[in-house]
Amino acid sequence: VKYGDSLYRCKCLKRAALGRMCTVLKRQKASLAYLEEVRKHMSRLPALDPNTRTLLMCGLPNVGKSSFMNKITRANVDVQPYAFTTKSLYVGHCDYRYLRWQVIDTPGILDHPLEERNTIEMQAITALAHLTCSVLYFVDISEQCGYTIEQQCSLFRSIKPLFANKELIVVVNKIDTQPWETLDADKKAMVEELVKDAPNCTFMTMSNMSEEGVSAVKAMACDRLLATRVESRISGNKVEGVMNRLQVFHPEARDNLERDAFVPESVKKEQEQGLKKKKQLRTGYAPRKDDFEDDDDSDMEDGTIKKTARDLMWENGGPGVWAPDYREQYDLKNPEWRFDAIPEILDGKNIMDYVDPDIDAKLAALELEEDQLAAEADAAAMGDDESDLEEEEQAAFDAIRERKKEFRMMSFVNKTENRPMMPRAIRGKVKDKHDRGALDSEVIRKKMDGFGVDTTEMLERRKRGRSVERRLTKALPAGSDDEMDMEGMTPKQLKKQKKEKSVKFKRDVSTARSHSRPREPSQVGLKDESAAAIVKKLDKAGRRNWEGLSGEGDQRQSVHLVKWMNTGKKRSGTSNKR
Repeated sequence: VKYGDSLYRCKCLKRAALGRMCTVLKRQKASLAYLEEVRKHMSRLPALDPNTRTLLMCGLPNVGKSSFMNKITRANVDVQPYAFTTKSLYVGHCDYRYLRWQVIDTPGILDHPLEERNTIEMQAITALAHLTCSVLYFVDISEQCGYTIEQQCSLFRSIKPLFANKELIVVVNKIDTQPWETLDADKKAMVEELVKDAPNCTFMTMSNMSEEGVSAVKAMACDRLLATRVESRISGNKVEGVMNRLQVFHPEARDNLERDAFVPESVKKEQEQGLKKKKQLRTGYAPRKDDFEDDDDSDMEDGTIKKTARDLMWENGGPGVWAPDYREQYDLKNPEWRFDAIPEILDGKNIMDYVDPDIDAKLAALELEEDQLAAEADAAAMGDDESDLEEEEQAAFDAIRERKKEFRMMSFVNKTENRPMMPRAIRGKVKDKHDRGALDSEVIRKKMDGFGVDTTEMLERRKRGRSVERRLTKALPAGSDDEMDMEGMTPKQLKKQKKEKSVKFKRDVSTARSHSRPREPSQVGLKDESAAAIVKKLDKAGRRNWEGLSGEGDQRQSVHLVKWMNTGKKRSGTSNKR
């Protein structure tokens, strides 16, 4: 890039470099494809932790390994009545003694030489060889798996070297079909001989169908592996370094005196008097058997038992209704000040100094006086045979008074109601077919009729809207005094003048409808059209501050031609991108 004397040359160098990189990647295509296949294969392998506590199950196909794994773990391994249902390693987890254990189910192994074993069997062989675990070798004494006990014992001897330095448990399975006690003596001797020949080997029986012995096998395997791991750590070199930093102290007796438990005198006195044990309040708790044996509440009534905040809460309505008064805990100079009202300060002044505490009483007294005066006036009017008001006027007067009282009440309700305020833009508009809004014609007519106002003409004008003005804008203007000057014009000039008059008429109508200001410059205090243009320009410049328009400080770069984009050969492609 240091040899690029122009942007175009740098772009050419960049394109050449990218081309060479792509060529190198194409040459490595086969190797990258192989690595991708390896990655896919490794992603399908189970996640095994070689350092954690592990239980590994092995044996011939269909002897009950997957069923045992489903019993003790949360795994869901497929179980079918044919061989090689499990074709890969399956990992499950279980808990024992508050520890997490890893359980591995291996595919079935056949009894033939190592060279003849396939990939599925080699997974189990590899797991046995490389994992430090507790091995469970399953034997099907019912022979429902399709293999005899002799074949299962032969497989055990062939893979016996893989059990070295591992805790081994020979699990006799399916005792629900063939009990161990009723098994032939020859076959029983074969299995017992396997246990005797292998070191660190334990013999156990179980059944996946009846779940007999399943928990015992799991507990035995976990306990033996846990003991082995503890022993290996103790026998290592790291323990010596830890023991050197530990120091154990054995306390010695200070003297030969015997110090018995100390019981206060008050407690001894209560025991001598035979007083009952203080009763504890059970308010809010679940009932117990002891609560029904003694229902004497004398201790609560005489105040010997102090009520807690929980008891007070349940007595005063329960959670969410009652809260403790924390003012009792205030530490003030005078304890009598704790429950005083805390003043509200605004601008350095106490608000209560400007509030009349008797304002509600005074208002109620004024309203009562007004009602009394009104009642006296009504009584005087009823006693007078001749009234100044006619019957219709009196009815209107009564209706106005009732309406005034209703408005006063609604105003008080609206002030005290806790509700959100509607924006002015959507207030009164139609919400749905059930609520037409305050601006609907029927709502306006009904409301104004209540006030005695005729709304016929108003609604008629509102209904027409701007349709009349819009129709006027569509109509061409009538003939004017300038028709005499059109005789010497060409058809093109006549068409242009007609269009200008139409546009001017539409603009005048629109401006008259939306604005009430005069249209002539002389009527607004200006000399001519040039002065009006200057005023309009100054007004626009003054609007930039509050309308967010571009000003002198806004840097705006106009469109210009770039030399390297518009020079050179242009055989293919566009000229704006190379």
